[in-house]
Amino acid sequence: MAVISIFVGSVYGGATHVAEQVQAELQHQGNEVTLFEDPTVEDFEAAEALLVLSSTTGQGDIPAELESLYFDLESKFPLMNGKPFGVIGMGDSSYGDTYCGAGEKWFALLEELQGKPVKELLRIDAIETMEPEVEAVPWAADWATQL
Repeated sequence: MAVISIFVGSVYGGATHVAEQVQAELQHQGNEVTLFEDPTVEDFEAAEALLVLSSTTGQGDIPAELESLYFDLESKFPLMNGKPFGVIGMGDSSYGDTYCGAGEKWFALLEELQGKPVKELLRIDAIETMEPEVEAVPWAADWATQL
């Protein structure tokens, strides 16, 4: 199976809870999965397959746990050379244009770094989904089978 690194950014803990559920399912599939709540560029470079799971804060902003990594990656620009990735964005569609902004920013950056998207960005709307893990876990399980 795969060696997967999950990078999570959460404002109030919801994304972390979802990431833990995703981690459990991917491990159940037989994957080796590590969850990073404060990842570094070194963690990013060491990852074989990368899953970013992020809530959105403010006006489409990335939570603090992932924000510094995002800016470090933008400035250092370590190419992924086709390394597989996936992004799950959590947000609230009542915010309009900034809905799932953090997930969209991550997806765009990972493509720019020449990563290979295994699936399109999953957007989970807090208005429609009271239990985001119900959408995230099956999506991530399918994502992992495509690695």
